[in-house]
Amino acid sequence: MTSHSKGVLITIFGVLLVVPDALFVRLIEADPLVTAFWRGLIAGFIIFALVLVFQGWGAFLAALRTGRIGLVYVLLLGTTNIGFVLAIAWTSVANVVFILAAMPIFATIFSRIFLGEPICLRMVVTMAAVMGGLAIIAAGSHENDVSSWQGDLCALLVCASYAGALTAVRCVKDVSMIPAIPCAYLGTALILGLISIPGPDFGPQWPLFLAHGAFIGAASCLLTLGPRYIKSGEVSLLILLESILAPLLVWLVVGENPGQKALLGGVIVISALVLYNIHSIRSSQER
Repeated sequence: MTSHSKGVLITIFGVLLVVPDALFVRLIEADPLVTAFWRGLIAGFIIFALVLVFQGWGAFLAALRTGRIGLVYVLLLGTTNIGFVLAIAWTSVANVVFILAAMPIFATIFSRIFLGEPICLRMVVTMAAVMGGLAIIAAGSHENDVSSWQGDLCALLVCASYAGALTAVRCVKDVSMIPAIPCAYLGTALILGLISIPGPDFGPQWPLFLAHGAFIGAASCLLTLGPRYIKSGEVSLLILLESILAPLLVWLVVGENPGQKALLGGVIVISALVLYNIHSIRSSQER
């Protein structure tokens, strides 16, 4: 097996483990803060243990030495753990994953602002199409009882936080920030444990809580390892599978219909990003 094939398989498997994330939030009958607590605690512990076994304490010390950049990364990543669960609780799964698919757009904007990187015309056109798709999704938030503009706004903030975290990582390219991921997850779990009562809900639903955290922990590791072997454009295309499969899975299992406008907006967002990434891959191959 070639390195490229290995990277593709690892990334696809990582994406498939992320797909049930929203479904777990739907199936778990608990306060969203309790769900976020166990999600962060279990996933954070799994990633922490794997980093400790394969990289040792030195990896954590290296991440710690990144200073303010590392702190910004941990804070932004930590907010996404809480924000994602709240967004799923407040609006439809389709709305959330379609909005999160726009993350490359926010990353491009932040890279322009903080890193001074230029924005090409192709990206400007893609950004316009994605923003149009997001507007349609927002307009359809009143179509059913599941969707709401509050949840859409929360998903948008999560999207921006993820993009900000990715931009922060690019400022310290020589240091692996994987050890910072469990710090972010365990840190938010600690805070949530102080303001919520997570114990009573865990007992009767422990298989769902454990599976939820384990899936996220394993997916985080695989999606960090896979891109080492394949190009960023290919990674972006494979990750978009989650935006397509997650709403379908929730629709199939719990019958959550996202609504016509959400589907139309999602198709526009996904199509624009797919076309952009395909063109980027072809341009890279030509060069």
